[in-house]
Amino acid sequence: MNLEAEGLRKKYGDVRALDGFDLAVPPGVIHGLLGPNGAGKTTAVRALATLIDVDGGVAKVAGFDVRTQAAQVRRRIGLIGQNAAVDEILGGRQNLVMFGRLYGLGKSDARTRADHLLAMFGLAEAAERAVSTYSGGMRRRLDIAAGFILTPAVLFLDEPTTGLDPRGRNEVWGAVREVADSGTTVLLTTQYLDEADNLAARISVMNHGRVVADDTPDALKRQIGGGRVTVTIAGEAPLQTEQISAAVGIPAVADAVARSLTFEIGAEVAAIARIVRALDESGLTPEDLVLRRPTLDEVFLTLTDNSREAVR
Repeated sequence: MNLEAEGLRKKYGDVRALDGFDLAVPPGVIHGLLGPNGAGKTTAVRALATLIDVDGGVAKVAGFDVRTQAAQVRRRIGLIGQNAAVDEILGGRQNLVMFGRLYGLGKSDARTRADHLLAMFGLAEAAERAVSTYSGGMRRRLDIAAGFILTPAVLFLDEPTTGLDPRGRNEVWGAVREVADSGTTVLLTTQYLDEADNLAARISVMNHGRVVADDTPDALKRQIGGGRVTVTIAGEAPLQTEQISAAVGIPAVADAVARSLTFEIGAEVAAIARIVRALDESGLTPEDLVLRRPTLDEVFLTLTDNSREAVR
């Protein structure tokens, strides 16, 4: 594993910010870390990035212990916060060369690395322009590129698309995937659940300082139920709810006003064909058929609550 945590604990006064936090992420994977405000996400990231010490537990980044080998950890990570770290007066290339020099690269190596990153993140044509003229998505991509100067083993991304429009978000998503494809482990914290659904191969849901669920997005959705099919019937003929339910083998819930039948089909996609066949045999014409699956938002709301005292 490239990123490991077992039983991390951290208290601020009487508040348990981390209360047995566990995590395991292999190389080259985008792993989402979700949770309500105060769930402990920021504390977990800060602990893994060696910015704070913990009260107990063990954590390793790229094989190095975050408590006893902090210097080795810092040389192998990138950390991109919510606020851009680039200089808006300088151009894109100037920013990356500056970061390269700060990381200890020689002038020639810094320029070479800057050019490579500008091409990698689709910013080569804007390399000489002042960052103040960049769009939000371009600035964020440059910010991520700056965190990638030394090709980190682990990249921590804290809400990378906050405030961006859909185009800017898509640009950043592409950059994040590019980073992961190069072999870097990405730990992504975000308030946008569709972002985690699109990017993360696996998701940990935090609440009250610990992980309450850890699985793939699809598996998490299946935990709260499967698919649901709603069919709207044309015309004025009776819905024949009992007859169609028997033919399909799944009870239907009828809505006489909307003239619809709803079936909880779970993961049984083949049931859709049986529903259409049963309607045809009953002489009913479907006006609309909608397959709806649980969303990550529903998973999030089901797994988390705010009934206890919030943590940082």
